[in-house]
Amino acid sequence: MVRGPLVPVGAPLDPVRLARYSRQLSLPGFDEDAQRRLAGARVLVIGAGGLGSATIPYLASAGIGTIGIIDTDVVELSNLHRQISHGLADLGRRKLESISDTVRAIDPAIQLQLHDERLDSSNALRIFADYDLVMDGSDNFATRYLANDAAAISGKPLVWGAILQFHGQASVAWAEYGPTYRDLFPSPPPPGSIPSCAEGGVLPSVCAVIGAIMCSESIKIITGIGEPLIGTVTTYDALSGRFREISYRTIDDAAPITELIDYDAFCGASPVNQSQPSSMTNHDTVAPDELAHMLERGDPLQLIDIREPFERAIATIEPSDFYPMGGLGDRLDDISRDLPVVLYCHHGVRSESALRMLRSAGFDNVRHLSGGIDAYSATVAPHLAKY
Repeated sequence: MVRGPLVPVGAPLDPVRLARYSRQLSLPGFDEDAQRRLAGARVLVIGAGGLGSATIPYLASAGIGTIGIIDTDVVELSNLHRQISHGLADLGRRKLESISDTVRAIDPAIQLQLHDERLDSSNALRIFADYDLVMDGSDNFATRYLANDAAAISGKPLVWGAILQFHGQASVAWAEYGPTYRDLFPSPPPPGSIPSCAEGGVLPSVCAVIGAIMCSESIKIITGIGEPLIGTVTTYDALSGRFREISYRTIDDAAPITELIDYDAFCGASPVNQSQPSSMTNHDTVAPDELAHMLERGDPLQLIDIREPFERAIATIEPSDFYPMGGLGDRLDDISRDLPVVLYCHHGVRSESALRMLRSAGFDNVRHLSGGIDAYSATVAPHLAKY
């Protein structure tokens, strides 16, 4: 089927707007009609974090008429190295408020629709209905599958991106014209097998590269220029500076996407903290308040911090031993086989992996801190909430 421009030509532009977009209007194959399509477009961006910060300002500067943003987070200090739409003055503010100021500083004529709610199966179709195109800059698999399925049911093109450490990828899922995210990733990875950005880190420039690709894909789809990344995922490796393209096809015998499901359950993630695995039992975990009581009473135990040195320098639970995850296997002789052992990391993902490693090495009396130091600081030790 032939694809044309997604959005009809809108109202004529006044001389000021024509002057503003003169460098776009001079592009080969890009004329005033294309600019008027952008002005009439309604684009929803999921997330105002790393990828949202990279895409939303460019959408505004390119002339997208209406930008919807869905996010519930507040700006934290650890966001600032990559989320360039926020600054020091925004710490503690809603990201929606902060990024709105960024957009208005670029172009106050842009219409903003702010959705201060968590995207889930109960609201996705309602929210998507008001937009022409959806951009997914979320940081968890549950939201990515939800966005894909809701876009497929709604008949909307979905431009998605993902980043981690030194790598990023971007593609377009448009069920009417080709494969979707489910054809590339039919099932989610096991919980805890892939670290979040908080656990694994991310090079800030990777956000910029992938965000720019996502913005370009959106402009192409809206105006009908170029060839969208349908059936192709572009990957970027910052360490080599190289791009790679991977083609994928629709799975012939895949079940049609006809309804939204429980995506937290599908991905094995907790709805409160997407980085926290859902398979834990009381035998495996120590709750933050339980650990606090153990430390207050002076219970005999060995508390082990398995994070990296820079993380320990920011905040730590004391008294604790420090055996970083990468060298934990070399410190088995230093781990007690008599005392209860409690492992902790930032969010609880790495400590769960460490728990399994120690169990396989014959350590029976070992558990890990549920939710990591992040949950501990949020519930019983707010003075540790530094990152």
